[in-house]
Amino acid sequence: MTILDQSFYKQGTLKVARSLIGKKLVRLIGGLELSGMIIETEAYCGEEDSACHAHRGKTKRNSVMYGPPGYAYVYFTYGMHYLLNIVSEAEGKPCAVLIRAILPIAGLSEMETRRRRCKHSELTNGPAKLCQALGIDKSLNGWNLTSGIGLWVEEHKNIPAKQIIAKPRIGIDYAMEKHRNALWRFLVKAE
Repeated sequence: MTILDQSFYKQGTLKVARSLIGKKLVRLIGGLELSGMIIETEAYCGEEDSACHAHRGKTKRNSVMYGPPGYAYVYFTYGMHYLLNIVSEAEGKPCAVLIRAILPIAGLSEMETRRRRCKHSELTNGPAKLCQALGIDKSLNGWNLTSGIGLWVEEHKNIPAKQIIAKPRIGIDYAMEKHRNALWRFLVKAE
């Protein structure tokens, strides 16, 4: 097992978002591993990006984004869902990558229980779904993902560049057109 270190996350956000495809997201709860291969991400590129939480500057909610790379930015949305982002680039530059979907690897029955026995194909195919399945909540906001404790990302599978596609991000209708149309969502091409 090779846990991704801070230097991985310190790269440009678009590179981090694309490079996370094929990596393994691991959550350890009471000795039980819940994990999956990352198959979809979205990049959020700082105050200049009108879709980014940091677009209007630093707040209590987004302050983790201004910290060091490799930390979890977990926030609550729509009054019911947690979403996991990973801070990228240099400290002080508020960029992050949203983890949008994973392909389950370990802890499947526990994930199904946490997701109330939903269909396997819908278990972790969305950012809120994967957080529910892996028990990721606000208590992990500001978590050091490079420590190898509780929640981390590790090397797993090399996905060839030709199998990764880029598309516009989802659910950002409020953003400027150039940011709505930016190809900053990365996913594994369906076969």
